[in-house]
Amino acid sequence: MNTQTAHEFLTRCFHPGETIALLLRRESPASTTQRIVTLEQAIAPRYLAWLRYENHSGANVYIAANPLRSGSRKRTKDCIAEVRHLYLDIDVDGDNRIAALMKSETVPTPTVILSTSPDKYQVLWRVEGFGFDQQENTLKSLAIAFGGDSACTDRNRVLRVPGFRNCKYDPAHLVTVEYPNDSIYRPEDFRLDGASLNAALLPYGLARTYPTNKNTHSEQDWAWAVQQLSLGEDAGKLTLTLASRRSDKPNPLYYAQRTIDIASARLSLIEGAPIEDVIAMLEDRRSAELPGSFCASRAREIATTAQRMVARHKFASIHHPKENHNATA
Repeated sequence: MNTQTAHEFLTRCFHPGETIALLLRRESPASTTQRIVTLEQAIAPRYLAWLRYENHSGANVYIAANPLRSGSRKRTKDCIAEVRHLYLDIDVDGDNRIAALMKSETVPTPTVILSTSPDKYQVLWRVEGFGFDQQENTLKSLAIAFGGDSACTDRNRVLRVPGFRNCKYDPAHLVTVEYPNDSIYRPEDFRLDGASLNAALLPYGLARTYPTNKNTHSEQDWAWAVQQLSLGEDAGKLTLTLASRRSDKPNPLYYAQRTIDIASARLSLIEGAPIEDVIAMLEDRRSAELPGSFCASRAREIATTAQRMVARHKFASIHHPKENHNATA
């Protein structure tokens, strides 16, 4: 453990006099302790020594990514003073995803990269000029584009503090830090609109989810999705189930969302639903998970993709009835 590393991280992330939230979380027995302190209190030698002692005895050490309002006693969304950081939690295929992020033209170079455990990272961008809703929408877009944890999009999210150990592992893993850039970024530096977001996903091979009449894993997923949706199963639950089954994908959640949504859009169109109704259904379904502008363009793209699939199926039924029967039997 290295409290000097923690000291440098905290002073880089927060201004003198700001109120911040520290969280200590133990795995066994499960317990959580939160402390609301000023930056000066947190970086005092005695306080850092106490954090080191707690960490040595099994407590994981976290910090809220954004400062709190002065006088706050809790770490609720209402207590957040301003947006200080954007962040991305990458816990699958981390090395490859960090490499893709660093090469991407849709986002600037991160301010901070934390190595939280082998092949797992937390990425931060120091920002200004973001509103709260704008921050959370951007966090959702970042998670989609680079395969991050879609649950880590709240403005009161906590992140690990470098210099302390990640006690979820045996032996515990020391959390380390890199500072690739000292810049402070603004909203216009993150080009994550619908078109750019789809472009960012292309290297992952996620932009297409079509049946190709081959017995691949994706084809099996497609057949399963169509069957389950035909039986009336909930699309949200099916998405989570499929994502958990396809952890081999670079972005399992995006893959699952797209597979389920194309399948359900196709079924709705076959049943006679107008395409505008299908677009509205898809947009409503993902509105809580995806940023607004991307959610709308995505819904229309998926509905038109499903519409083309239905048209191709009708064409094949007319011109190649025997082949089509064999393919769908």
